[in-house]
This record gives sequence, structure tokens and C-alpha cells, in this order.
Amino acid sequence: MNGELPTLRGERLTLRPAVEDDVPALVELLAEPDVRPWWGVYDAARVRRELVEVATWAIEVEEVVSGWLHANEEPEPDYPSVAFDVLVGERLRGGGYGREALRVAIAWFARERGHHRFTIDPAAANVRAIRAYEAVGFRRVGVLRRYERAPDGQWRDGLLMELVLE
Repeated sequence: MNGELPTLRGERLTLRPAVEDDVPALVELLAEPDVRPWWGVYDAARVRRELVEVATWAIEVEEVVSGWLHANEEPEPDYPSVAFDVLVGERLRGGGYGREALRVAIAWFARERGHHRFTIDPAAANVRAIRAYEAVGFRRVGVLRRYERAPDGQWRDGLLMELVLE
């Protein structure tokens, strides 16, 4: 499906379809101390399966893979939407790069594919991510109880957020 994604350029970053050569950089990003508690353990095989072989962009800043943006598009005409997952490495954290990547992708899906509804579902305890998504325009819909298994094996709540373009 990555062949269907275009390369998109933001003000400070590039979103380009993730490729096999990105696997080592993505494994490193997923192992960072601030990332692993939210994402769990990823080896190259899992990255390849879950992050590269689906509709995924590598986030490049100054030609360095510094993040990842996954888009799960629902093309059903009666229920069109796009759900996102985003990861930004420590090197970019706090600089608004995740927000910029989401804005660039949302604009493309709205303009080129006609989508008006977008969702994202961070862990309910991931305050930093929630603040970033709210800055993009996502609003809290509700808590998804015992939504995902955390890396420590315990169930944790998620927060469903949506952005609806008028």
C-alpha cells in the first residue's frame, strides 16, 4: 500500500513512504526511553510487519529518519475516515514536528481523498501526546477502558480523539 502514498513536504519536514532501509532507524526510535513505554518492544521483524508494510510515512528532518506516521484509511463511502498513529524521536521532541506531520497528512487526505474525519487514540496517560493532538485540533471523544496491553503486560486505557473538518 505504501506505493499509493505520495511524498509530502511540510515547512520543516518531509513525509515519504517508509521503505525497508528505514527499518534500523525505526527500531532505534522505538527503543528510545521516552518511546518504549508507549509502544513496547519492537525488533526489525515487527517494525517491518507493522510499520513498513502498511500505509506508513517516514518522517524526515534534514534527511534523517526521525519519526513515523501511520495512516489507516477507511475508504467506505458511508464511513470515510483516517486513523493515525505517530512517533517522533527524542531529537525532535517538543519542537512541534509531530503536529506538523499530522497537519501535512490531514491536509493531503482532505484535499486528495475527500476525508473530513480523522481519529487518533493515544494511551490515556500519555499527557504529552494528548496535548500535541489537541494543538492540531483533535478533541477528546471518550476513554476506551482497558484498551491496550502496555509493555509491562497490564491493560491501560486509551483516549479516543477526533478532528472533524467543517
